[in-house]
Amino acid sequence: MNSRENQLKAFDRLLTIMDELREQCPWDKKQTMETLRHLTIEETYELGDAILDQDLEEVKKELGDVLLHMVFYAKIGSEKGAFDIADVCHGICDKLVHRHPHIYGNVEVSNEEDVKRNWENLKLKEGKNSVLEGVPKSLPALVKANRIQEKVAGVGFDWEAPEQVWQKVEEELQEFKAEVNIDNKDAMEDEFGDVLFSLINYARFLKINPENALERTNKKFIKRFQYLEAQAKLINKPLKDMTLAEMDVFWEEAKRL
Repeated sequence: MNSRENQLKAFDRLLTIMDELREQCPWDKKQTMETLRHLTIEETYELGDAILDQDLEEVKKELGDVLLHMVFYAKIGSEKGAFDIADVCHGICDKLVHRHPHIYGNVEVSNEEDVKRNWENLKLKEGKNSVLEGVPKSLPALVKANRIQEKVAGVGFDWEAPEQVWQKVEEELQEFKAEVNIDNKDAMEDEFGDVLFSLINYARFLKINPENALERTNKKFIKRFQYLEAQAKLINKPLKDMTLAEMDVFWEEAKRL
């Protein structure tokens, strides 16, 4: 691994290249925070994919892309006279020190839950009107639900045991089934949302990240379905012409593989 000196040199090199690109490259000169926003989101998802694939080489590359965007925003901020990369770094350092009084102060904690609780209480003391203010509005619904539940749990609004949460899941399932039976579309959607929300809550109690879990299933399904497509091509039979029983043979093969 690189020494701290080499790490700082590498970061300085990136800042220098960013300055040069901003001055000389037609594309880089045109970018604004608004034009970069969707690209940053895309890069973040690519990093997430690499992490789920446990591809450390790809994680390294994607981290570089995300870091470039952070430096880019800081460069634009400096051009506007609002802030620069030093302000960004000092800002996050000051926040980390302030919100870790058990490390940089005299507060004592006994476990991770104490740390989370202190974190949320400190945020309220900083002037936040709600613990939920820190949940981005544009987050995907599943991720947002998980963050909401983590936030409120941090201030004590939570179930005491996983069994209670599972009872809530079963209760919501019964309410959903009742609306399905009378075919009330609007109420079905509402109750289905409650089912998902309660399942996400149960996953949190089991220390399962619901976003990761669902994405693992997505990847698994894609891999198996693409195997099915490949086998159908080998026998020169389009999927639309195959029976479910025929497709299931290849599906089970894919599962064994």
